[in-house]
Amino acid sequence: MLSHLPAVLMPLDLLAVVLLLLAWAGTGHFCEHPPAHRPSVSWLMKEHRRAWMREMVGRSPRIFDASVIDSLRRGTAFFASGSMIAIGGGMALIGNQDRLETLVADLTLPTDTVRLELRVILVLFIVANAFLKFVWAHRVFGYCAILMAAVPNAPEDPRAYPLAAQAAEVNINAARNFNSGLRAVFFALAALGWLLGPVALILTTLATSFAILRAEFISGTRAAILDTSRIDPRLLYPTGFGPPPSSGTGG
Repeated sequence: MLSHLPAVLMPLDLLAVVLLLLAWAGTGHFCEHPPAHRPSVSWLMKEHRRAWMREMVGRSPRIFDASVIDSLRRGTAFFASGSMIAIGGGMALIGNQDRLETLVADLTLPTDTVRLELRVILVLFIVANAFLKFVWAHRVFGYCAILMAAVPNAPEDPRAYPLAAQAAEVNINAARNFNSGLRAVFFALAALGWLLGPVALILTTLATSFAILRAEFISGTRAAILDTSRIDPRLLYPTGFGPPPSSGTGG
């Protein structure tokens, strides 16, 4: 198939694929490293994960914390399983000439099976990346659970907050991989646009990038997270990692 690449990849195809890959990498970097004046939802949730670990130190029993971390692990396992099914379906499609011809006939796709296989391979590449991210996120959430279990259940213990801080950073790393996997799923769906041609791929790439950036920077969820009208701002994001400072309200 490689010998046919110059013939099946037109300049507009190359442009569309490069745009997809750049948008995929660019949105991920922008979401995880936002401007200081415009934090993303992903960045804001880092601070709330740290706050969670601070609260966990004095919580007894920690059934609620165990339930939350288990829920996060089940979510990553679900997406990893879905990605694996998608990979298997794509591989079966590539290896079956009859199915490809049926797909071409049903969806009025390009009749060149080499070109069609190449477009399916792009989708599989992105889904495979998502699968690896989800699997690693699932494992790191497991590491986080172990670290949480090692945190002393006594705020006065000098090891409590340092160990909780370690658990928070591992939790954040797991979430970062999970979010990366979700973005890969979004862009795998965008890559399906290539089945309809390079122009469709460009449009689906732009639409997907807009949807991701909107969710991270101008969504109602972000506004709710930033709503401090009911919370003393000094308590929302306390400096350092330890017991929250006194609000100083008295009485």
